[in-house]
Amino acid sequence: MAEVFKRQFLDFEQPIKELYEQIEDNQKLASKNSRMDYAPIIKQLEDSILVKRKEITEHLTPWQKVQLSRHPDRPYTLEYIDKMCHNFVEMHGDRNVKDDKAMVGGFAQLDGDTIMIIGQQKGTNTKMRQYRNFGMANPEGYRKALRLMRLAEKFNKPVVTLIDTPGAFPGLEAEERGQGEAIARNIYEMLRLKVPVICIIIGEGASGGALGIGVGDRVFMLENSWYTVISPENCSTILWRSWEKKEVAAEQLKLTADNMLKFGLVDGIIPEPLGGAHWNYDEAAQHLKDYLIPVIKELKHIPADERVKQRIEKFSKMGFWEETEPVVNSHSQ
Repeated sequence: MAEVFKRQFLDFEQPIKELYEQIEDNQKLASKNSRMDYAPIIKQLEDSILVKRKEITEHLTPWQKVQLSRHPDRPYTLEYIDKMCHNFVEMHGDRNVKDDKAMVGGFAQLDGDTIMIIGQQKGTNTKMRQYRNFGMANPEGYRKALRLMRLAEKFNKPVVTLIDTPGAFPGLEAEERGQGEAIARNIYEMLRLKVPVICIIIGEGASGGALGIGVGDRVFMLENSWYTVISPENCSTILWRSWEKKEVAAEQLKLTADNMLKFGLVDGIIPEPLGGAHWNYDEAAQHLKDYLIPVIKELKHIPADERVKQRIEKFSKMGFWEETEPVVNSHSQ
């Protein structure tokens, strides 16, 4: 139970926390009174936790899914790599400015095949969050990612990207070093890569920060992730001059995985463990791995030029529009 109480619980997860506290209380009583069997009570409480996790998962609002995507216990890129892959060799630097710690990547083995895996990495505590810049990459992070993608292309290895960022770093220095150009260059180059490219939003997928490593043959989202042009808080600030409308903004932005799939912006939704990926890293990684392996095999059988053509067409068709006849002004005739 000590491990459980290292966890942090969101507001809507409090009923689960209360059940864990009841289990802990019963375990303390059991240690003091060996003549009474507390096992049935503890088992009943453990079953209640599973039921409660299922209930919470089935009735999440868009804002609650945003909160889950940011859960401090949620697995990040390096956790997924550790659980899914073997022989990961991390590569550093963009060969221009420096090594961006918010972007990680390198060659790894997935089910015996070598892939290039790249993703944004957030920190697990305050010190590491600062070290990783809260998962917000600078231009050199995107240039490092592109360097690794080209290396993968050189050796004909598939590229897998794991997206989890509140956005590209918006600092003055980042803009001076060409943040917009770096992201635009990645979008352009990813469309033309000759190797299979699979992108997965594992947490937050915000704006150009996500798109900088988000152009692929297949794009998937984890069940409790989100993907949109702006965060609900910033949207609320722009429209209502306050963060108080963030829940309304989350609803109106249609940023959840089911909406993204309906709009044709992603190709599938990867299920998470009951209650969210933060409850079971091994299971979350296994779900992701089970999706990746057959998709990589499928894409390998498509000729490179055909893959590039399909990728360009895929992104060119995104969006909705309506053509109307021009309105003729009778006074101008």
